[in-house]
This record gives sequence, C-alpha cells and structure tokens, in this order.
Amino acid sequence: MDKRLETAIAAARAAGEVALRYFRTALAVESKADQSPVTIADRECERRIIEVLSAEFPDYGVVGEEFGVRPGAGARWIVDPIDGTKSFIRGIPYFASLIGLEEEGEITLGVIYAPAIDELLYAQKGQGAYDRNGRLRVSERAPLQQSMVVFGGLNALRRTGYWPALERIVDASARQRGYGDYFGHTFVARGQAEAMIEVDLKPWDIAALKIIVEEAGGRFTDFAGVPTIYSGTALATNARVHDEILAILRRQAGPQP
Repeated sequence: MDKRLETAIAAARAAGEVALRYFRTALAVESKADQSPVTIADRECERRIIEVLSAEFPDYGVVGEEFGVRPGAGARWIVDPIDGTKSFIRGIPYFASLIGLEEEGEITLGVIYAPAIDELLYAQKGQGAYDRNGRLRVSERAPLQQSMVVFGGLNALRRTGYWPALERIVDASARQRGYGDYFGHTFVARGQAEAMIEVDLKPWDIAALKIIVEEAGGRFTDFAGVPTIYSGTALATNARVHDEILAILRRQAGPQP
C-alpha cells in the first residue's frame, strides 16, 4: 500500500479513537460563524489527524474544517475531522473522518472512516476503491426511471433554489431516500444507489468522497457538470444516469450556494 494512503488511513483511525471517547457523552456545542455546530471532539479529531499526517509528510499543506489552511509545498491534505457533526451530537452513529489528498488541483487519494460502525472506505487514483469486503463497483442500472436517488439536506436544496429540480428528479426516478453527509455517497460507490445529490458544501465535505466514487467507476461533478470540489454542489452517480440528472439541474439554473 502506498505510504500516503497508509498514513491517511492511520490518521483517520486515530481520529476515530478520539471521536469515540466523546460519542454519546454530554458535550458543549458551539455555533460557528455559519451557524453550523462544533464540539471539542471536532477540534481534537482534527488535531490528531494533522499530527499523524505531519509526522510522515511534514512538508504537505493542510486544509481543515476547524483550523483552516496550513501552507505547505506541493500536495495538501483536505480534512473533515467529523463529517456528520449533527449526527454525532445526537448520538447517531453515521459520522466519519474524511481525508483527501490534493495534488496539482486534483484529488488523488481519499479515506472515509466511520468509527462507530467501524467502516473504512478508501481509494487512490488509478488503483480502485475498496472497503473491508474488497473492491467497490457502482451499479450498472439506468435510466433514471429505474434508479434510486439519495439526497442530502432537503432544506438546503430548497434554500438554494433547486427545489423544483428536486421535484422533477423525484418524479423521474424509481426510489428516493435521504442519507446525508458522507453516508449517501458510499451508497453510490457500493452500487446500492445510482445518484447522490447535495448542496451547501465545502471542499472538506467531499474531497475524499469524490475520488472514492470515481475509482468505483462513478462520476462526480458539480451541478454544472464540472469535476470540482469548490463550487458548493455535488452530483455523484454511477455515471450512467449522470447526464440525465444534470439536464434537469441545468434547466433549473438555480443559484449556487
């Protein structure tokens, strides 16, 4: 296994140990400037991740949700210490540490570790995506009429102007479910759903997810069809229904978050 991937997995697991010490305990919850919640667990997990990554790759930069940007030379890690903080606070076990590696503007490595359910997914460019059961593959199901679509926060979709498009996608698809944060994207990577639609995103929310979906054979873009983590929207699919969903989203032409 590549040293960078090995280190990212070790960092995510180390953060998981920290998170579990706080999980389902009485935590003080603060609100950040954007009103999203943060706890001591988020900060301690990010510190632990940076500690492990920096021990092996001291020259790499870091972009973290809680502590911002630490400049470096060349590559940089993009870190979400607890993706799903709201679930974490409520004692719901579907939260994870996400670590992506960006090189020359491209995400080349991604790790998801969900400690409460001991679930690990990872990918590296050109090497495939994996979990404990082996290589991940997206589904071959199409068209949208036969597909399952997963959504993130519905209020965010409404607030950003995409509700009419969402209604059309619901009408056009076979099944719809809400699985927010990292969780819905893993459904796509494992072939359990054909699409995941999400808005109001930061780079650390999706850096690791993008490469995992892509290496499983899927496609990951924003709502304009651009393969970026920086526009605030994300459409992850099995590739076969991607253009069909994009066409609906583009007709909506809703404002970006």
